[in-house]
Amino acid sequence: MAESLHPLERFFEQAVRSNYEGKLGLNDPSLTSYVARLLCEFTEAGNLYKMRDDKGQPVEELEEMISASDPVNGTAPSFDAERALRKHIGDYALFIAGMFPEALNSDRHIRHRAPSFPELIHAGKESYFIVSQFNLFEYEKEAPLFARLSDRFEQCILGLTMVREDLGGRGMLRLPSPRLN
Repeated sequence: MAESLHPLERFFEQAVRSNYEGKLGLNDPSLTSYVARLLCEFTEAGNLYKMRDDKGQPVEELEEMISASDPVNGTAPSFDAERALRKHIGDYALFIAGMFPEALNSDRHIRHRAPSFPELIHAGKESYFIVSQFNLFEYEKEAPLFARLSDRFEQCILGLTMVREDLGGRGMLRLPSPRLN
């Protein structure tokens, strides 16, 4: 049975492809599809902060996300959990850096320190690289995609910024910035 598409997936696929391939020359259909699905996933607000602490509260601070993903010194119960958490950190970093960079410099009632843009880039690249190292068994086919996401992280951010500008210019993007910390 075919996997059902998110109602916005084709729309986001076209917007991402137009910018990644058309403007940046980044011709990578699997990467384009991945980023389009990422945009669909984050249309649901709860997915941005789906990592939870011991009390079941959303983990909103990047440093806490990274600490939690460590299966040896953190709270990740397994290496599979580490992979899932690192994938989420990469997705989170890419989404925030590309779609809501102004949230990084916001002074709005922040309880904790928001990550800087370079910290977000480092965390995203590192997280996707770690995910790419899970290259055996069920993860073997996906590993090269995450290696490319790590290698081309800055280009992916630029492409998402262009997607945001396209959508904002058409009056389509009127979302509140996510709270960062």
